[in-house]
Amino acid sequence: MSTQKAGLTLGTAALGLALSLLLGGCATSGPAPGGTADPTGAALACTLSSNCVNSLPGSDLAPLRFDGSAVEAMAALRVSLAAFPEARIVKAESLAMEVVFTTSVGFQDRVNFLIDAPRQRIDYSSRSRFGLYDFGKNRSRMEAFARQFEQGRAR
Repeated sequence: MSTQKAGLTLGTAALGLALSLLLGGCATSGPAPGGTADPTGAALACTLSSNCVNSLPGSDLAPLRFDGSAVEAMAALRVSLAAFPEARIVKAESLAMEVVFTTSVGFQDRVNFLIDAPRQRIDYSSRSRFGLYDFGKNRSRMEAFARQFEQGRAR
């Protein structure tokens, strides 16, 4: 192999490694191991406030409120999600749901919902799957979702 060709191969490998490290650092972790609802809400915590919002204490976004059972809360989430054609439910359990929203240009954001039945609240987080900034998209989406959820509750 020529020196020039070896250098090109090494440069390509280094570029691939650098991209993997950069994108890996921007990706967010998934739900709690085992796929069960996280009763502490730790899976909803934001590690970067520039690409993530949540309804946990200390955030300026309020959790969703519901009346009735966890089953009714899950049904209300599904009804509200139907108003968002860019949303796709990827996992649903009795007290938790994971949804991926895909923007018109292909960016994906992951939204996790966690139902707290005794307190009749649904906490959530919305985070970009890649990138350090979301330019306010997660916040505006969750504000719109909360309005939709509240309208459904009022009916």
